[in-house]
Amino acid sequence: MPDFSGLPLVIEPSDLLSRLDARELILVDLTSAARYSTGHIPRARFVDPKRTQLGQPPAPGLLPAKADLEALFGELGHNPDAVYVVYDDEGGGWAGRFIWLLDVIGHSNYHYLDGGLLSWLDEGLPVSTEVPAPGAGPVSLTLHDEPTATREYLQSRLGAADLAIWDARGPLEYSGEKVVAARGGHIPGAINFEWTAGMDQARNLRIRSDMPQILEQLGITPDKEIITHCQTHHRSGFTYLVAKALGYPRVKGYAGSWGEWGNHPDTPIEL
Repeated sequence: MPDFSGLPLVIEPSDLLSRLDARELILVDLTSAARYSTGHIPRARFVDPKRTQLGQPPAPGLLPAKADLEALFGELGHNPDAVYVVYDDEGGGWAGRFIWLLDVIGHSNYHYLDGGLLSWLDEGLPVSTEVPAPGAGPVSLTLHDEPTATREYLQSRLGAADLAIWDARGPLEYSGEKVVAARGGHIPGAINFEWTAGMDQARNLRIRSDMPQILEQLGITPDKEIITHCQTHHRSGFTYLVAKALGYPRVKGYAGSWGEWGNHPDTPIEL
């Protein structure tokens, strides 16, 4: 039976199809309850994307409580030997955020299905309405700080020559013309590249093949620490995924994102 060794982080539908029966596979669907119920990749377990976030204002994108994560991963049947494959139907935002969660719990065996459910369906591959039985109960997890940039950490790093802040929001949010917090604008020095611009619209929202060149031109380069954010670290789930897939060695998600930064009285802002 084929295993997942040797595969890149980003895989194609054919890679997954030949491994659907792998004992170690935990396949995670982050579409929607309605979409999942109409047909999902066989063996996939549905995770409501809301469960990947704390969900409390002003910064709903912060990490969920440890007990909630232990319950979630328990339902998935988490174990040290598991190989996760994650997908969504929006180009990788929620799936990328789930990969960030896997990094937070210290589990590095994972893959992203490029194009997600859209690429799977486009190739005419099988779907199922069967719902796998949940795992036995909560699992004990150790949470790691390294994948996450706190507001305090980000403020302490502002202006550093080896830092690139990747703002995945839309241009109007970045410029401050569209305000969705107490204050509008962007983090000083942040580079704006909107998340969907990194998706290939002609290839079922796969990650664009020229992303390395695009990021090089923007100054978001592998020699720097990359801290990516949006409003709630949902859209920046995609940009976190892209940087990880390209092998960037220092990548953090700012989970508080603009929901925290733009609502805090003492954070510096540029327009």
